[in-house]
Amino acid sequence: MHQKEVKIGNVIFSNDRALAYIAGPCVIETEASYERLARNLKNIFLALETPFILKASFDKANRTSHKAFRGIGMRAALPFLKNLKRRLGLTLIVDVHEPAQALVTAEVADILQVPAFLCRQTDLLYACADTGKAVNVKKGQFLSPWEAENIIKKLESRGTRRIMLTERGNSFGYSNLVVDMRSLEVMKDFGYPVIFDCTHSVQRPGALGRSTGGDARFALPLAKAAAILKIAGVFFETHPNPVNALSDGPNSIKLKDVKRVVSALNRVDRLATEIGWRV
Repeated sequence: MHQKEVKIGNVIFSNDRALAYIAGPCVIETEASYERLARNLKNIFLALETPFILKASFDKANRTSHKAFRGIGMRAALPFLKNLKRRLGLTLIVDVHEPAQALVTAEVADILQVPAFLCRQTDLLYACADTGKAVNVKKGQFLSPWEAENIIKKLESRGTRRIMLTERGNSFGYSNLVVDMRSLEVMKDFGYPVIFDCTHSVQRPGALGRSTGGDARFALPLAKAAAILKIAGVFFETHPNPVNALSDGPNSIKLKDVKRVVSALNRVDRLATEIGWRV
């Protein structure tokens, strides 16, 4: 299968190319903290000469508890992100949860991201595709990899070919996820860039009762396993102090570890290129 490329500014996602990255916090907690993290990530990836897209979420619409922090909201976030993007010279991927959010978010975002729980919402997929922006869809925890082809067909039916699919594990019993690495190979056969989300894959949904648990120590081992299969990119969430994160702290990579993690994955990716990955 010919592997397509999705180019976002100077970043190219393709299963045939070097790894690109999507990284950022689970949610914008405050404008100041998000900007500090964005600047740190920019410096890390520049030092590593590695392409990356900054991840932004203005609302976490599927939090476990109604009392959980959801974000600063779209109205506050989009003007802030537009200004930050201009000042830092970064490209952005932003979550959308409703069809009505797609067009206004596309005025700021370079990539629209469809969360896993919403990956089968046809009207949301259509609205994202109709903006003309690239669309990254998280494959739902409840979906088999071959069913992801229906996501692609929905997006293609609206004329877009700027599509990426992200693997983030499957539900395994209660409050647990498991990653079937075969999923990456299955989805690569559709021809579009495949991303591996190594931090959401180590979540333990609802495991803490009123919030989601997780085990970040498994994020790098799983990402290495995905990288050796020669995929387009790796997605991860990071936070300066995950213990104090307002969302997804247990599965987030510590900011101080990001350089080490990316360096390790880049080495695995180079090895995968050297040894070949197709029989």
